[in-house]
Amino acid sequence: MSDTVTSSSDVAFTPAVKSIQARKGSREAYAHVEQRGGWRTEIDDNLAGLLGQTNSFYLATASADGQPYIQHRGGPKGFIKILDKTTLAFADFSGNRQYITQGNLSENPKSYIFVMDYAHRRRVKIWGEARVVDDDPALTASLMPHGYKARPEQVILFKIAAWDTNCPQHIPQKFDAADVAAALALRDGRIAELEAELATLKGRPAPAH
Repeated sequence: MSDTVTSSSDVAFTPAVKSIQARKGSREAYAHVEQRGGWRTEIDDNLAGLLGQTNSFYLATASADGQPYIQHRGGPKGFIKILDKTTLAFADFSGNRQYITQGNLSENPKSYIFVMDYAHRRRVKIWGEARVVDDDPALTASLMPHGYKARPEQVILFKIAAWDTNCPQHIPQKFDAADVAAALALRDGRIAELEAELATLKGRPAPAH
């Protein structure tokens, strides 16, 4: 199979994939997408906004012989940084020290980021190549989220080849516990204000909380 890429979506739509799309009736629709330029290859404002609110994503790599591996990466919102229109970076925190991701990237740089935004029922797929930088303390320090209690071990740089979004079909809506707690605190505060106003109108003390 040729490695020649003629459309950005060819990073995923290999000849084998296109053959199945043709057999199952979706090839024509995706061909139209390819004729219009394929998937996006640079970070736009929408993707930048989503990544700025992301506190969790999955990074996929594979060994030289194709054995796949997916690992979760998490941190405070915005821990994944945009270095330029096609480059993402994040501090890689010390974990279980298996180093499967790093080992895979040492022999096969092809990688993939999957971001799931449950609250807004949207998902983003990002294809590219990644490399580990473990000899640049200044870069690591610059990418470390301020005040976050984790030990940065190295940096992962991710060069985007293409990215695309999926429809919200079948995505359950879920919310982060911290966001729910903040919303409930605002609600409880507003209830207390209304109770105080009502008590004032009635000329009696507001109930204690």
